[in-house]
Amino acid sequence: MHDIRLIRDDPAAFDAAMARRGLSDASAPILALDDRRRAAIHAAETARAAQNAASKEVGAAKAAGDEARFESLRAEVAQKKSEIAGAEAEARDLDAELGDILMGLPNVMAQDVPDGADEDDNVEIKRHGEPPVFAFTPKEHYQLDAAKGLDFEAAAKLSGSRFAVLTGEVARLHRALAQFMLDTHVTENGLLETMTPVLVRDEAMLGTGQLPKFADDSYRTTNGWWLIPTAEVTLTNLVAGETLSEADLPRRHVAHTLCFRSEAGSAGKDTAGMLRQHQFEKVEMVSIVHPDHSEDEQLRMLGLAEGILEKLGLAYRTVKLCSGDTGFGARRTYDIEVWLPGQNTYREISSISNCWDFQARRMNARFKPEGGGKPQFVHTLNGSGLAVGRALIAVLENYQREDGSIEVPEVLEPYIKGI
Repeated sequence: MHDIRLIRDDPAAFDAAMARRGLSDASAPILALDDRRRAAIHAAETARAAQNAASKEVGAAKAAGDEARFESLRAEVAQKKSEIAGAEAEARDLDAELGDILMGLPNVMAQDVPDGADEDDNVEIKRHGEPPVFAFTPKEHYQLDAAKGLDFEAAAKLSGSRFAVLTGEVARLHRALAQFMLDTHVTENGLLETMTPVLVRDEAMLGTGQLPKFADDSYRTTNGWWLIPTAEVTLTNLVAGETLSEADLPRRHVAHTLCFRSEAGSAGKDTAGMLRQHQFEKVEMVSIVHPDHSEDEQLRMLGLAEGILEKLGLAYRTVKLCSGDTGFGARRTYDIEVWLPGQNTYREISSISNCWDFQARRMNARFKPEGGGKPQFVHTLNGSGLAVGRALIAVLENYQREDGSIEVPEVLEPYIKGI
């Protein structure tokens, strides 16, 4: 969410920032509405001052026996009371309308985010590892003999398309990946393991930016809860409405949860296999930090996610998202793309985003500086560490053998007990 004072102070800069998001002259309707809101507030304050002045004179007129003035002043008090109520109601309505508009506007992107239209304009900043060379034509994950535990027909019978049933060794490998990621982030990376609900209220979805703009991308229950699209929603909202002490920062959480996405905008895309599912699992990292430290924290989190892939021995590349591909709430995002031999390409397995104070304003999450002064908004960051299902795909495809079996990465051996 944006600070209306910053838009007032420099509308040209705000318009330039929104133009990078494809929005033109964004400030004009906002400032016009803000002017009307402020005028209504001023009208209420002026009427209240007049009411107070008239109220003080009512008693004097009564004591002086000036009945005509007494009645006139009483009528003026009543009139001003009505004017105050009307102006305050108008101000409330305009304030709500202004809030809705600001809630629907994306974050301002960092200056170093490259301009571009879509994912084709993202900028590669790093490659790690060499894609494996096979003496045979590598298969996609769902074509492998070792992946017979992936059952899409059974899932379709239960739930429809874009679901999977995992059984046997594949299910165990999937579980091993999630456990390995959690253990690494907790014991080596110092993140606080956190278990959260997967059903949340509107306020939580509003706080991290899923609502109101992306309601169609998520699932809602008949009694008003939302199924989380990622644990970013719950982990970030742990500080909603809070004023932390500066000594409480940073807060670094990690959670392994089910995630749910309707994939409303991806009809016909990645329908084969389990690359794009309505229900999936993710190990999510969230950091709540001092504003001075969020830039370094984003690079730290990026390194943690990359480290998981390096431990798994998987080749990947890291890209900085361009303006046309940067998400609604992000100031800057790095994507990590893992090599998938079956598709002969890199595919996203993690996004690491710095949201600055965008989410904190929506959640009203602040901290109290140690040296005194007014509370400030925290900065929030989130990133996958990693998407478990996509990690499973990557392991199956990169470690496939010609006979259709899978060589298990060494770091996972303690979790799979010799399979």
